[in-house]
Amino acid sequence: MKTTKDEAKHGPLKVGFVLARSFTLSAFALFVDTLRLASDETDRSGRVLADWQVLGSTRHLIASSCGVQIAPTSDFVDPREFHYIVVVGGLLNSDVAIDSQTSDYLKKAAAQKVPLIGVCTGTFILAQLGLMKSHQTCVSWLHYQAYRERFPDNPVRSDRLFNLDRSRGSCAGGSSAADMAAFLVRRHISRDAERNALEVLQIVRARSGLDIQPRKPLAIECQDPRLKAVLITMESHIEDVVPTEELAAFVGLSRRQLERLFMEEMKASPGAIYTRVRMERAKQLVLQTQAPLIEIALEVGFDSASHFARLFRRVFGQSPAELRRAQA
Repeated sequence: MKTTKDEAKHGPLKVGFVLARSFTLSAFALFVDTLRLASDETDRSGRVLADWQVLGSTRHLIASSCGVQIAPTSDFVDPREFHYIVVVGGLLNSDVAIDSQTSDYLKKAAAQKVPLIGVCTGTFILAQLGLMKSHQTCVSWLHYQAYRERFPDNPVRSDRLFNLDRSRGSCAGGSSAADMAAFLVRRHISRDAERNALEVLQIVRARSGLDIQPRKPLAIECQDPRLKAVLITMESHIEDVVPTEELAAFVGLSRRQLERLFMEEMKASPGAIYTRVRMERAKQLVLQTQAPLIEIALEVGFDSASHFARLFRRVFGQSPAELRRAQA
């Protein structure tokens, strides 16, 4: 790539990809194909309105989590040649997700104010480098607890599909990679380009960063997206219960508005539903593990095993011990 810093700002949308070891192929493919289809009319694949490179410290093949391998197409050129650098993560049990040269390159890009986007567990890589501390991070509900444990001081949420917080982006992965790419296409190219890409991909509409991850928390039904977001937050905070005021603020409502919404759709208060979420999680642990009941009580936010057992009986009609014996 021979473009200058100024040309990169005014030319086509340019994206550099950094693929971690055992990266998620679907997330990368959906992101880059959205750019490809937006870059030209119909399905001609010309790099007219967008361009992209897979960056690497070597040209060695990088294996995805499903075994398919991708070859880098560019060395580590000046980060300022790109509008965004996208880090695609994958399996969290990979010992070394990226090498030291790649780490240095991402730090250099951050120092040069180039926006960085973590897709799937790419956010873990950026956080490990200290690049997400002051940025709201969006991760999949599947990886929420792992992120909180590894980076307890970093703000994180698992209800939304993707987020762009100033010079950092984050995306839950899966099909939401196409949504985030479409958002960038609309911002830098046009709505027509976005529409062309999504239609060819057979995607009905681009979901926004405010759309909720398609997760049904512990079999509790609701339709309002704000309630779904609150339920996902409840499920993510079983042990450390979040006050109702904070739950409401999280979705842009007052406490009274949230309580009214719960009563209208779920015929119960936020507190009652929160208790049900915690009890449903406790029931899972009782049936699926051999953990002592006191450990289960602590895991779902109770200091007293007796209090936990009484509430469990009130909700399910039998004590945790009785339920476990019945399923033995």
